[in-house]
Amino acid sequence: MATLKDADDSRWQAVIAKDKDADGQFFFSVRTTGVYCRPSCPARPARRENVAFHRSCDAAEAAGFRACKRCRPREASQSERDAEMVARACDLIQKSEEPPRLAALAAAFGLSAFHFHRVFKASTGLTPKAYADAHRSDRVRKALPSSRTITGAIYDAGFNSNGGFYAKSAQELGMTPRRYRAGGDRTQIRFAIGECSLGSILVAATEKGVCSILMGSDPDALVRQLQDRFSKAELIGGDAAFEKLVAKVIGFVEQPRLGLDLPLDVQGTAFQQRVWRALRKIAVGKTASYGDIAARIGQPSAIRAVAQACAANTLAVAIPCHRVIRTDGNLSGYRWGVQRKRALLERESRHD
Repeated sequence: MATLKDADDSRWQAVIAKDKDADGQFFFSVRTTGVYCRPSCPARPARRENVAFHRSCDAAEAAGFRACKRCRPREASQSERDAEMVARACDLIQKSEEPPRLAALAAAFGLSAFHFHRVFKASTGLTPKAYADAHRSDRVRKALPSSRTITGAIYDAGFNSNGGFYAKSAQELGMTPRRYRAGGDRTQIRFAIGECSLGSILVAATEKGVCSILMGSDPDALVRQLQDRFSKAELIGGDAAFEKLVAKVIGFVEQPRLGLDLPLDVQGTAFQQRVWRALRKIAVGKTASYGDIAARIGQPSAIRAVAQACAANTLAVAIPCHRVIRTDGNLSGYRWGVQRKRALLERESRHD
């Protein structure tokens, strides 16, 4: 059982590391200076014997300490301010008919173009231009099935030329706009099914990369799921070479320390792709809460949307949504069953 001393030792390590993730979880005071700080305070650490820990700013002040003027513990942290700014910038990009220029975006928040670019990419994993391109591609993806013409859908989404979109259509849609509009008609998708200790695993791939990794107890049901998702594609059973890819996925499930590095054909909205990119940064043996992921992509209030993006993931283990848990540490839902989620986490924890 953890003791108060264990908790204080953990807090002290966070103070030494100036751990921004610990901000808001506790505060520490320094007896010799009479001030209290957030864990990430950039000031030189005090001697351990002069430090005490507090659950809140009010508790620290009730003990007779005043707020540090350097880290300003009663105000939002720099990471929180950055996250709020990036969320507003994303909203501005989404509402603009044409992608705003970097200089204009930076000026809107009183920053230099260089600093704004750095903060935006650190929060979202994308440059402002890449985020704008992804958002416009989302609009094309949603408009193509119902638009009277492909060109109309492309221009309505904010692209200045259909040539510019066609040049990147394979990357954005996984196929040409015409083929996407036809529901993936004639697109070839290879697939194979293997068995592991967690049941059946189906792996499918386009020419671009792996597009689905599905788990379940019924192989036929997995094939039907693939058919429903790519209703007009040509599904081709994988050959011996392709089955090696399935074996690689199974090997990772059984022994997570092996790692899993696959070319992926990831298709989703700009928001989903930001979430999935953040998930892929969670190391084997580690977990994160939905709130943690929302903060990392610069939208701390989008916890429910993060959960929905996790549920929409069709690349089991390659995009490790099983590593996302509730804030209280309990397991939440999992597309392929909570028991499989628990088993994956237990195996990974043994290799932490």
